[in-house]
Amino acid sequence: MIRTGGCQCGAVRFAIEGDLGTASICHCRMCQKAFGSFFGPFVTAFNERLTWTRGQPTYFQSSDLVRRGFCPACGTPLTYVVQETTTELAIGAFDDPSDIAPVKQYSVHTRLPYVDDLAALPAATLSLDPAKMVSYQHPDHDTEN
Repeated sequence: MIRTGGCQCGAVRFAIEGDLGTASICHCRMCQKAFGSFFGPFVTAFNERLTWTRGQPTYFQSSDLVRRGFCPACGTPLTYVVQETTTELAIGAFDDPSDIAPVKQYSVHTRLPYVDDLAALPAATLSLDPAKMVSYQHPDHDTEN
């Protein structure tokens, strides 16, 4: 099995052969800031199976232990690297993240107090008409450019 993914603009793309490791979410303040969100969702990829098929992430050393990779063109968060043998990839960067369900949470002591209540919020569909919108986002599949 080969899984693919990449950033929002398509400048950085990846492919992974074989199984993925553990999927998780991290509530630490660094992940919140890196994603500009409530938490960081990641899945472990083994480096010998990970190939950057277009471009490369740019890295920011967010602590003495962690390097975070992102697209240098559009800023999409892509990686969290601690070990030499694995790379944590952002789940949302996959072309099809639907079956990469987190099974563990980290740094729950810094979880935002309202995160557990998000599913109970009223739901609505997007009010923008997709037929009238032109998306500049890279499609969820590999392309020539």
